[in-house]
Amino acid sequence: MSPDQRCSGVPARTEGESLRKPRARSGRPTAKSGIAGAAALIGAAALVVSTVPAQALAAQKGTDPAEVIPGKGTSTPSLVDGIREGAKAGGSAADAARGHLADKHSRYRIADPGRDLKPLQTLTSGASETVRLQQKHHGIDVLGGQYVVRMEKKDGKRVVTGTSGTYFTGLKADTKAEVGEELAVRRAVGATLAGIGGRKLGRNDIATPQGGKTKAAASLTGTARGLVVLPKGAGVLAHHVTVRGSDPATGRPVLREVYIDAKAGFPVLQYSSIKTFGTAKAPAAGQTAARQAGDGKAPAAGDRHPGVAGSGVKYDGTTVELGLYFDTARGEYVMRDSSRMWDSSKNVLATWDARGKDVMETSGRWPEGIKEFGSKGPQFPKEATEAGAVDAHWAAGKVYDYYKKVHGRDSLDGRGTAVNSLVGVDHFGMPYVNAFWDGTKMVYGSGDEEYKSLAADLDVVGHEMTHGVVENTANLVYAGQSGALNEAIADYFGNAIAVDAAGMSMDDPNAGLLGGDLCRRKSPRECAFRDLNDGATTSRNFLGVGFANDSGGVHLNSTIFSGALWDIREDVGRTLADKIAYKALSEYMTPLDGFTEGRNAVIAAAKALKVSAKDLNTVKRSFNAHGIVPNWEQALGVDTDLLFGRLNTADTGVGAGGGWWATSRSNDDGTEAYSVYAGRTDGKGAPKLMSPNDGRYHIEPATDGKSVVWLAYGPAGTDVLSRPLAGGPVKKLHSTTDTVRGLRVDGAVVAFEATDGLGSRHVGYLRTGDKQPAWVDDRREEVGSAQPSLSGDRLAYAKIYPEGDTYRMGVEVLDLRTGQKKLMNQLGTPEGIGATAITGKHVYWIADEVVDEGQTAVRRANLDGTGTADISKEKGADALYAFDLTASDDAVTVSAQLPDSSYRNETMAKLWQFGTDATPSRARVSCNRGEQVWAAAAGGRQVVWIDGTTGYTDLVTRNRPAGSCG
Repeated sequence: MSPDQRCSGVPARTEGESLRKPRARSGRPTAKSGIAGAAALIGAAALVVSTVPAQALAAQKGTDPAEVIPGKGTSTPSLVDGIREGAKAGGSAADAARGHLADKHSRYRIADPGRDLKPLQTLTSGASETVRLQQKHHGIDVLGGQYVVRMEKKDGKRVVTGTSGTYFTGLKADTKAEVGEELAVRRAVGATLAGIGGRKLGRNDIATPQGGKTKAAASLTGTARGLVVLPKGAGVLAHHVTVRGSDPATGRPVLREVYIDAKAGFPVLQYSSIKTFGTAKAPAAGQTAARQAGDGKAPAAGDRHPGVAGSGVKYDGTTVELGLYFDTARGEYVMRDSSRMWDSSKNVLATWDARGKDVMETSGRWPEGIKEFGSKGPQFPKEATEAGAVDAHWAAGKVYDYYKKVHGRDSLDGRGTAVNSLVGVDHFGMPYVNAFWDGTKMVYGSGDEEYKSLAADLDVVGHEMTHGVVENTANLVYAGQSGALNEAIADYFGNAIAVDAAGMSMDDPNAGLLGGDLCRRKSPRECAFRDLNDGATTSRNFLGVGFANDSGGVHLNSTIFSGALWDIREDVGRTLADKIAYKALSEYMTPLDGFTEGRNAVIAAAKALKVSAKDLNTVKRSFNAHGIVPNWEQALGVDTDLLFGRLNTADTGVGAGGGWWATSRSNDDGTEAYSVYAGRTDGKGAPKLMSPNDGRYHIEPATDGKSVVWLAYGPAGTDVLSRPLAGGPVKKLHSTTDTVRGLRVDGAVVAFEATDGLGSRHVGYLRTGDKQPAWVDDRREEVGSAQPSLSGDRLAYAKIYPEGDTYRMGVEVLDLRTGQKKLMNQLGTPEGIGATAITGKHVYWIADEVVDEGQTAVRRANLDGTGTADISKEKGADALYAFDLTASDDAVTVSAQLPDSSYRNETMAKLWQFGTDATPSRARVSCNRGEQVWAAAAGGRQVVWIDGTTGYTDLVTRNRPAGSCG
């Protein structure tokens, strides 16, 4: 894998946002992502970078007869193949595997396999044994550190045939936490809240009466999962916290994995763990009343008496057989099929009626009071068809049968676990058009007038159930390249099962479609969510994005790899291709594998199956055709000037002013807490280190060309620090336990936004000599303020305030010389106010009046509040999903997406520049393919920003817009 390659960004528009309906890309459907926000990697294994001793590489390449592929950033090879070496015949397979690794120390460089590798799973198939081992560092799990040993055992003898995976040999991290679990949970919840809701100020940011939490803060809870070591360089000790709940703005379910640095308390990594198939529609305005969700577990399967055969009619009108059970207590036939798992005597395949349950009640928990779909007779009525229950139950059986008959796998975990499908969930009483695997079960939405339930397409059901198979085999981390690999495998097998069941030829133009049967009226090609035959390649289509943006591109980039697998299936045949892909998944891949490692795994699996030379060349050619070759990441180009490369940061931004920029940077392997640097926007001279190296995370810098201010984030709280660009000591301006964001500086004034422990947001400012900040709203609980911007002695900010029986949102300007405040005139009644920017002539802001559709207006007013006009309207073909803006006297630059439901380059987070005269003309700042975030106006039309095109977080600039990028 590649070196640490992460993208910073702004909060995501929705949690768990994933692939939407595609549009044409060079005549074929394509992919897109949502707004970016946290750490991102071009491949999840790029978490690690370390120096590999030359002698170790020599040992890997030259002194062993085995075929060895060296690991990247580690002395342990990523794959060893073509060996037959004796192993201990007696005892467990895990002991034999670790014994082999110990005996071959010169090859594997694992100091003590018995101590540092914990057995996870042993898969036995005939004479074959596949052992998965979890890496430990001083007894603590290493995220993604997993090694696989493949053996054969027969006639009382064992031989090792190969190994693969990632074992991190350079870890030296101290394992004593300085931040406790309670603080880590608070920081994780706060980071999640900022990530999903911090881009706008709205009604959810007002505290409940008598000093209670805001609705936003009350919508999330965190659970400590223990310490882990993140394999970056020498390692970063972190608390793993799972945050669950609902997005306070949209109500969509939230299930995020957040890693808090156990030394400083900073969120160094976070991503969504909801594995969705598509992007759900937002609820209509006003649908905001949440329901209480149960936390119970799935009920036991009950008595496993032989079932009965029933039937039902699928959406397409076909009558199919259903495995049922007659429940005497209910007096009904229920969708509980024990016949398929009868030999295992363990569990059942059941389909549950979740109609009337909100999606947030089902994610990561079992909703109270639901029952299996039932019918008085064994022939299920039309109601079950329309609910999607017949399709879901039938399809789950088909997927189970496929894995059992083709691959000998007993259910998703290989041990006969129950297969539970919850069908018909809604979203605040409105249709939910999505499906996901939450780690224990499948959940299918209700569908709407355009879409059927997502259980109505076999490839969707196959996709979701395959996530369960992946989780119980390679357990590919659902972020970055490994997440795209996870999605690609789910897509491949879901498609394979559906194509075969339909008797469709692989050369059928629609054979590669996923979700093509979900629409009630559209054709399969118009309806499909993805196309495995879209021709995606790394050089043309890979998009570098942040983890808050489609979890680092898990859907965005998935068809690059799934397309290669699909080509293999078309060229070598269905049965052989499926066996190769399954063997690669179950016996070769490990959690942090990216595209290159996935390629190596598939090729090694093909060799192990003794495919012909012709077929092996076909496998290799398929990956070459999709650009999946060693070091493919180095071929990605840009149209920007580099100011500061490989920042290796997350959740921190950029400041610019007076001909200078300021940003945060870690070291080359991302293991050090962030430091603040400043440099000239014309690129001349070397960047200056501004912050002390004190173990804290120095983030969110701002500069006016005279001084730099920033936040120092540590276990005790946050300090606002300042230092002159000309040199001098670092000065502490303010200390707080609040979450501080949005730092701004102009001359003697520093402004910022603070969020307290109850979720209330307030803008404060400090002037030279102030001991404590002044607050624009006096921190009253019935008033909120956010999104500050500064120009001279004027401070602009978003404001929410009571008016009669309701609350209103607006933008206010405070004249710091006179103390006078002026509300800007509005064109309507905003439901939310986003970022503000103020110059010597105008005030700009993002306004959201129709909150359920996502598009926002970009507005401009004179400094006295008059002359309000839309630079970019909220409605219409040219409307934007704007989430940030920055302005100079000559231009306003908006960070936004186009209102397009497809996942493609043009509709990712990009920079759009407008003139200041409220004319509708606009231009793209840069045509770079990747994510463009944290823009800062540098004077004139120049903008600096963090760009993710290369897969790294690079600080780049342009002096003028690039144009239309058509």
